[in-house]
Amino acid sequence: MNRIFFRLAAAATAVLLFAACGQPHRKAGAEVLLHTTMGDIRVALDDRTPLHRDNFLKLTREGFFDSLLFHRVIADFMIQAGDPASRRTPADWMPGSSDAGYEIPAEIVYPALAHTRGALSGARMPDSVNPERKSSGSQFFIVWGKTFDDEGLDKIQARIDAATGGKVVIPDSLRTLYKTVGGTPFLDGQYTVFGHVTAGLDVVDAIQRVATDSLDRPLADVRILSAEVVEK
Repeated sequence: MNRIFFRLAAAATAVLLFAACGQPHRKAGAEVLLHTTMGDIRVALDDRTPLHRDNFLKLTREGFFDSLLFHRVIADFMIQAGDPASRRTPADWMPGSSDAGYEIPAEIVYPALAHTRGALSGARMPDSVNPERKSSGSQFFIVWGKTFDDEGLDKIQARIDAATGGKVVIPDSLRTLYKTVGGTPFLDGQYTVFGHVTAGLDVVDAIQRVATDSLDRPLADVRILSAEVVEK
């Protein structure tokens, strides 16, 4: 089975501004706390993506994410988890090819939900085998990314045009965030963003900096010890 993945981009270090600046028009709903071996990450799930929200809550309550690895980590890009096979995987085996056994229909709410730093998004199979851009039932990634200048964003817009038939345009409000806060704008309109980090962005930063092998697996395991729904 193919590994669940998405396209990569060159990256560089960016500033830690996301928590202060945020993303426009967010509607934060239920929250989940990920206890990891490197610290806690708290994410708010967006009510405008109810299928993804409810699925993430269901898996959390079932203990699905407990003991899973961040099996794919790319500096200045993102950290990815949610492969159940990573719970017990030898050091010489590369996880990433399994999930909960189903897919979730795309719920792309753009530009309100975009891949700015700290975004929680659904990993998926590539367009060639998944033209409807359905998300994996359990694999997800948290965006780190980089900042871009106008020239870089113009080039990314051309890439997005090619991938979406010109249907997705980066608005000025998001261009400002991508220039100051950072993220992965080249994924916009093609993957479902269904939440964002509300606390622990420094932990995301630390994880995305760890040393990895040639297949992007951390050399020293980074694990979700447990996940819990935050009761309000």
